[in-house]
Amino acid sequence: MRRWLLPEHVEDVLPAEAEALEALRRRLLDHLRAHGYRLVQPPLVEHLDSLLTGSARDLDLQTFKVVDPMSGRLLGVRADITPQVARIDAHLFNTPGVNRLCYAGSVLRATAAPPGRTREVVQVGAELFGEPGIEGDREAIGLLLSSLAGAGLRGLHLDLGHVGIYRALAGNAGLDGDEAELHDAMRTKDLPAVRELAARLPAAWRDALVALPALYGPADDVLAAARERLPDIPAVANALAALAALAREFAGRVEALHVDLADLRGYHYHSGAIFSVFTGGEPNAIGNGGRYDGVGRAFGRSRPATGFTLDLRQLNAVLARQ
Repeated sequence: MRRWLLPEHVEDVLPAEAEALEALRRRLLDHLRAHGYRLVQPPLVEHLDSLLTGSARDLDLQTFKVVDPMSGRLLGVRADITPQVARIDAHLFNTPGVNRLCYAGSVLRATAAPPGRTREVVQVGAELFGEPGIEGDREAIGLLLSSLAGAGLRGLHLDLGHVGIYRALAGNAGLDGDEAELHDAMRTKDLPAVRELAARLPAAWRDALVALPALYGPADDVLAAARERLPDIPAVANALAALAALAREFAGRVEALHVDLADLRGYHYHSGAIFSVFTGGEPNAIGNGGRYDGVGRAFGRSRPATGFTLDLRQLNAVLARQ
């Protein structure tokens, strides 16, 4: 075996890219600082039960586990920085009011996602704690857009979703959390599978769930169709109203704005509006974010929260292609 070979999907960063990454990291962090976000640097490893507390358990399959020779306890190498920042807000700051934090650092994942990408991702992100209303969602989305535009990215496309709609429909249909197959079919927009899995449900909820995968496209069209096809219950109406307000806010700042009501990315983690930013010719989102209220509950402080992350190497590569 050649000892100099690195593990699969782990690679060195050579001088030209390293210098570009550092300049881009500095530009993004300066932009976040100018908007009131303070820099934190969580550790690379933590006790596993802390890393995977609460909603972060969705990261279990992506997390490398090691035994700490000093304590004998199981440690995890972080696969995402957001849960760590939530711990910092809940446990170390523990102050009332709004708290704005940002970060930049590497995370390591057990599998490459999307396939073929590096497993060591350099994350840059911002998290807003203590703002429960739509103003917090507006701030997070606006900050992601301005960060990408300030970095030089052109042709921004914004996708909006809201996990509360599917959660309300599934709850009223009596699924009570027993919905893994339906959730997966919905996320992949496998309409035949959704129809089959929802067939046994009461007609109103069945029809609404079957409608969700097709409710994707230009914001005005999708929201109008959703009001016609989905039950008029408070949770759904409130979610649609929030999406309509966000769409009005950002329609003039992007080249395209779509709504996807079957986007269940981070379903067990997010609690409200979610968003992704794309650019023309690139198949993967450049930045992702959303609301994740209550994430600090396991650390003794349940807080409203929203924020975003982006992959620094991916952004640098897209900028080079543009």
